[in-house]
Amino acid sequence: MHRGKGMKFVGDSRIPAERKPNIPKDYSEYPGKTEAFWPNFLLKEWMVGSVFLIGYLILTVVHESPLERKADPTDASYIPLPDWYFLFLYQLLKYKYAAGDYTLIGTVIMPGLAFGALLLAPWLDRGPERRPNKRPVAVGMMLLALISIVFLTWESVVNHNWEKAEQQGKIVEVEIDESAPGYKVYQEQGCIGCHGNNLSGGSGPSLIGTGLPPEEIANIAKNGVGSMPADIFKGSDEELKQLSEFIAELEE
Repeated sequence: MHRGKGMKFVGDSRIPAERKPNIPKDYSEYPGKTEAFWPNFLLKEWMVGSVFLIGYLILTVVHESPLERKADPTDASYIPLPDWYFLFLYQLLKYKYAAGDYTLIGTVIMPGLAFGALLLAPWLDRGPERRPNKRPVAVGMMLLALISIVFLTWESVVNHNWEKAEQQGKIVEVEIDESAPGYKVYQEQGCIGCHGNNLSGGSGPSLIGTGLPPEEIANIAKNGVGSMPADIFKGSDEELKQLSEFIAELEE
């Protein structure tokens, strides 16, 4: 057989000889099971999103944010409490071998091992089975993590003094007698720059309800304490007495 006589060149059957236009499939044969992306589907999405957005805005208006008073670094009695999803780690730091000298164990090593084990679970148990009883390693690790988190969270909630926590962070407004001699000394000595107009604190701690006697307050004003340097007060002894007595009488 000579070339070109009686021979046919057939291409790969998987490749069409003629290029056809790429026409999307017609879904009209499936009534009620599909719809146009624009505008039908997007309109539904926007409506649902708007309902949730309006509901969220209403909640933010009706329920005020649980704000507390300004942080006071000199208040060693304040007990902070993290959000609920960190309560299990907060409780972990209360135990002997995860706090104090062993803080690194409770904050880095133990959480790192736990989350690292969960991340490595797909490689530790690579079996094709999907039933829980056929995957003991992965299921066991997940149950152990879940039980530990639930137990530590429960212990943190039960053992926390919620009444005391509510009182220690409560915002208290105290009426200040701005006509008092002590308040005038307070203004003249520049104390207002750190402790605010109403003595509730600013860059410095709050001076309301300190529980300190006038003598100790006068000593702090003269000799300083913590981040407050000495010799800030430049007034006379009489003015110092007026100031210390004025602050000592302020109660929450």
